[in-house]
Amino acid sequence: MTQHVKEIFATERGGPGGSGANPPAPAALAAKVRTLAPSMTRSMQRVAEAVASDPAGCAALTVTGLAELTGTSEATVVRTARLLGYPGYRDLRLALAGLAAQQQSGRAPAITTDIAVDDPIADVVAKLAYDEQQTLADTAAGLDTVQLGAAVNALAGARRTDVYGVGASGLVSQDLTQKLLRIGLIAHAHSDPHLAVTNAVQLRSGDVAIAITHSGSTGDVIEPLRVAFEHGATTIAITGRPDSAVTQYADHVLTTSTARESELRPAAMSSRTSQLLVVDCLFVGVAQRTYETAAPALSASYEALAHRHLPRGGAQR
Repeated sequence: MTQHVKEIFATERGGPGGSGANPPAPAALAAKVRTLAPSMTRSMQRVAEAVASDPAGCAALTVTGLAELTGTSEATVVRTARLLGYPGYRDLRLALAGLAAQQQSGRAPAITTDIAVDDPIADVVAKLAYDEQQTLADTAAGLDTVQLGAAVNALAGARRTDVYGVGASGLVSQDLTQKLLRIGLIAHAHSDPHLAVTNAVQLRSGDVAIAITHSGSTGDVIEPLRVAFEHGATTIAITGRPDSAVTQYADHVLTTSTARESELRPAAMSSRTSQLLVVDCLFVGVAQRTYETAAPALSASYEALAHRHLPRGGAQR
């Protein structure tokens, strides 16, 4: 191994995800690659794509061998391993060997998510179902439970929670807000960027602001989160890009995964699936922490709406 690569090991082990952190399980490796690849440099993408497509072959290579295979450098291989959450290349090789063993123990699904204009509707259902399952599995595998727990604690003790999102992410922000309201918490969803900012200036320490943006670069979501951050609120970002602009104003980052985008299924559709999973995890966690007040609040909300539901076999009057 070259001296340059040794220096990278020495300087990077103390940072986030270094030797003191738990590297991702083998099953999470492919999910990490899918999530992080779009934000990598092209040379790092070649390394990531190689390990994801042929884990068994890459597990047998030295750092020099993988660098030669991908037309990159040893330093790039080490940096890619680090970005994927492994202290060094040796740890990545162990994960690759584990992933290869898992793949050999069961047949990979034959279905793909490429949907053609003339696909029969049964094929569309099957492909979308598989796509959704993969997206949820990838999000669960890559979700940082330490960050999730910290976010849950902040929400459970918040005086007030503001949630920002536009477009498809705006629908997710409304879903989270109505869930929090049902357990007696004060929450507001803001899709209007002007109202979002004017409300954000009222937040203080003890309040929580949540930004939901798959790209992590939506200005109408970043601006109110920045304002909330500067006013002392605890800030949370739910995003598919953990190195994006929104994260610089987030105390806690919850990373989502997304299925491969296609012409008939844009990123907004697949990203919403993973965002809703994170929202459900937050809600259940908060409900657990506040169970003594959450349970009666849920019961009261159900009773308040009970008369609006028709009895079985009944007719609306």
